[in-house]
Amino acid sequence: MADQQLFLKPKVIVEPLIDRFFAWPYTLAPVQGAMNLAFLQVPLLESYLQSPQVHVAASNNPDLRGGYFIGIAEERADEVRDLLAAITRDRAEILRFAEAVAAGQELLRANATGFDLTPLYPKLPPELGGLVELAYDTDNQAQMRFLEPLVYAGGLYQEARQSVQLSFETGVERPFILSTPRLPAPGVLELDLPFRHDGLRELFQTRVRPTTLGHLADALGLDGTRADLLSGMLTETPALAADRHIEQGGRIRYFGHACLVLQTPEAAVVTDPFISADSGTPGRYTLDDLPDFIDVVVITHGHQDHIVLETLLQLRGRIGTVVVPRSSRGNLADPSMALMLRHQGFPVTEVDDFDEVEFPGGKVTATPFLGEHCDLDIRAKSTYWAEIAGKKVFIGADSSGIEPALYRAVRQHLGTADYAFLGMECDGAPLTWLYQALLTIPLTKKMSNSRKLSGSNAEQAAAIMTELGAREAYVYAMGEEPWLGHVMATTYNEDTYQIKQIEEFLTWCKERGIQAGHLYGQQEWRW
Repeated sequence: MADQQLFLKPKVIVEPLIDRFFAWPYTLAPVQGAMNLAFLQVPLLESYLQSPQVHVAASNNPDLRGGYFIGIAEERADEVRDLLAAITRDRAEILRFAEAVAAGQELLRANATGFDLTPLYPKLPPELGGLVELAYDTDNQAQMRFLEPLVYAGGLYQEARQSVQLSFETGVERPFILSTPRLPAPGVLELDLPFRHDGLRELFQTRVRPTTLGHLADALGLDGTRADLLSGMLTETPALAADRHIEQGGRIRYFGHACLVLQTPEAAVVTDPFISADSGTPGRYTLDDLPDFIDVVVITHGHQDHIVLETLLQLRGRIGTVVVPRSSRGNLADPSMALMLRHQGFPVTEVDDFDEVEFPGGKVTATPFLGEHCDLDIRAKSTYWAEIAGKKVFIGADSSGIEPALYRAVRQHLGTADYAFLGMECDGAPLTWLYQALLTIPLTKKMSNSRKLSGSNAEQAAAIMTELGAREAYVYAMGEEPWLGHVMATTYNEDTYQIKQIEEFLTWCKERGIQAGHLYGQQEWRW
């Protein structure tokens, strides 16, 4: 087998980890990662060790799906205890930095009263020295701005924390990614390599281009036992779909959640790639249906279901550029996706509103994104307008139609859309579900619940369509596909508020002669 040309099997799952927790933007970016480690993950491990049985029971309770409970059997509690001890010992510098951030915020609250901030610099914790700027906004509210490039260059960004697990899809939903760490297990290949490692790129390119086991073992630095494990994950027979490319016209394919693939014979654009391993579930597209080369990947925002490292890392080496919205440069809640992805070895293009990125035969234009971020000052979010094969496509992600005049301006600037893809998760999780580790002042439950991760309801989606004048409307990004449950943890039924709102919107479209649909699984449009 050492000389055979081999492909990665379609059922291989790839899980990127940081200190054994699933990697997502707020654990990968160094400042936010420190806060999540200190104020969420460590307390979560401590809570589990106090009552493992409570965590396991809660993890198996459908009513608590997506909650912060560790789904690891009680008999493995000693391994969790060892993980906590290793984090406490080996990540002490990172934990101190998180405490320093909280202390710095308290220093500002107590002393930044509108007067000169210069005297406060010497009083900051030494861990923040040279890494932050203190500033007022024009309403005299003080804040710390993090100098992110310097943070990455310092000791806080530690690639030694990164690793990748390879295993096989079993058809059983994986534990929720925000809460349950991944421990070693029989048959699971552990790769203690940083995400940018060239060996990982070589491995994942075997989705489309074969190589030998010997070459991969050398590239990944595998010993005999781990090389044997890898050999079981390779096959001589490619699973690539014969129709993954097109010969004429244009095509859009819906791959699930917010992932669309827009294609012509000359180019391909992928939005928010989130494609889990082939589960064998019928009626879906998989990684094998992607074109061999992707000219442009567009990322709408930094939530864990839109910038999905599980998928992105498997596409490295096959992407012309990843287009990301520009952040506010240093806001605690708004890490730079460009910095983050460049440190993983991706070619990145950062855009502001109405910036254009061309590809062969077309272009994508960044357009404004409102809402869905719990009213936090997060600017790294963008919808997109794609022009491809004579069609105009509005890629709306989770943006909310809370201000219809915005979409009127988009239409005035870019014209009338042929297709509009809209997110209608209109009763999202509260602020503390995703951002609790960044809050150095506790919020009341009532306040948190009033600020949700919500997209458009029926009225707001209708307002977007009215202003855009789009000819067709499709609801997507609802997280309903079962193979995405380890990230989405969403549960709907016919009586759920979100589903009722979608039905109301589809009725509104039908009454106006607008072709519309609620996407699930897979769908294709050709022209």
